[in-house]
Amino acid sequence: MNESLRGTVLLVDDDPAVAKVLGALLTQAGLTTHAARDGQEALALLASKPVDVVVSDVRMPGMDGLQVLAEVARGWPDVPVILLTAHGTVPLAVEAMKAGAADFVLKPFDREEILFTVRKALLRAQGEEARQQVRPTGGFIGRSRAMADVQAVLAKAAAGTATVLLRGESGTGKELAAKAVHDASPRRDGPFVKLHCAALPDTLLESELFGYEKGAFTGAATRKPGRVELAHGGTLFLDEVGDISPAVQVKLLRVIQERELERLGGTQTVKVDVRFVAATHQPLEERVKEGRFREDLFYRLNVVPVWIPALRERPDDIEPLALHFLEVHAKTNGRLPFTLMPDGLAALRAQPWPGNVRQLQNFLERLVVLSDTQVIGGREVLQELARQPGLAPAPFAATPSVSALEAPMVPATDSARTLESQRKEMERQAMADALKRAGDNRTLAARLLGISRRTLYNKLEEYGLL
Repeated sequence: MNESLRGTVLLVDDDPAVAKVLGALLTQAGLTTHAARDGQEALALLASKPVDVVVSDVRMPGMDGLQVLAEVARGWPDVPVILLTAHGTVPLAVEAMKAGAADFVLKPFDREEILFTVRKALLRAQGEEARQQVRPTGGFIGRSRAMADVQAVLAKAAAGTATVLLRGESGTGKELAAKAVHDASPRRDGPFVKLHCAALPDTLLESELFGYEKGAFTGAATRKPGRVELAHGGTLFLDEVGDISPAVQVKLLRVIQERELERLGGTQTVKVDVRFVAATHQPLEERVKEGRFREDLFYRLNVVPVWIPALRERPDDIEPLALHFLEVHAKTNGRLPFTLMPDGLAALRAQPWPGNVRQLQNFLERLVVLSDTQVIGGREVLQELARQPGLAPAPFAATPSVSALEAPMVPATDSARTLESQRKEMERQAMADALKRAGDNRTLAARLLGISRRTLYNKLEEYGLL
């Protein structure tokens, strides 16, 4: 396996012989493995160790593979789950993929296929980590005129069958908009299947989109449906479609135009009934001029363009969003309801929020988890802003300045010390502080720092904090 794909795999199987064989296989490929005999043990390991991918049997006593999938999705949404299934449960496994499983592998498994499947999942996880996708919270929140206009366009688009292209900066809620189109459409009872196009290289992206026949390449031990087939009768959401290569663009264009495809390694044409919704933060018009994106594909995707405005362009939405996130995260973390004071709201409104709604949600979750009071005022907001690397608190009227706050102090440094050594010292302090504030819960500490659990463990090892 590729050196860049080193990682840790958690194996969940009640048969120790299967776990032993699979563990040895993955270890030989350069991966670290942990084994759990049931779902409860698996969840305990996830809470205490860095895990990049979970491979779980479907049929197990107690908590089965589908329940493991649901628990991992709830607690560790950045960790993909691969299901091991016997031939008789293939339809169940396909349904699980529609529900969020990364993939499935048939028992008895083929060596090359399991390695190929784990490699895809690791690459996808790396892509998800890079963008730190926030889970949708069940509908648009806001009262700005800009978002009212967006929702009106989405409602009209949902009633038809035309392809929708969602444009806007990262973190504005494009996936939420795609789900809103699906939920309001006549296809609402069909599957909503999504694929992050920038997370996989060309060869793996093709197999994910179009599927493959047995023997199409090394690792293709069985026929596998692609995401397009899985979305039959429903909606396929292609996130970051602007990042796909010209070679894949050609094949995607054919599917959108003809509503048919050929699996990799196959000759049979497969008809599909799919509604396409795509999203990108890329300037596609510029990419077309540069020859990096096909003009005909752009026009096929751009039938109903919808621009999602940045949060800084709709400050009226900050209050309802903040109140919503405070309520959601208070319930999730077992806290009493929070009160947002006027100066706290003013402090939130004064920030530029370059990461948009995603950044605001993560910030408010940290406030909920770490606050010693149920009242969020300007002081609490600015204190938390001062703790976060890369967040410079913006001043606002009638609020104490940042210098008056009890922000973490950085030790004085000798002028001869390098910038790199100062950065490392500050980073180590941030890691130690996050662990202390999270009660040594490393999953929570990673969320407080805005990084993945894998990155946290790597940093803790680097700084001798494990």
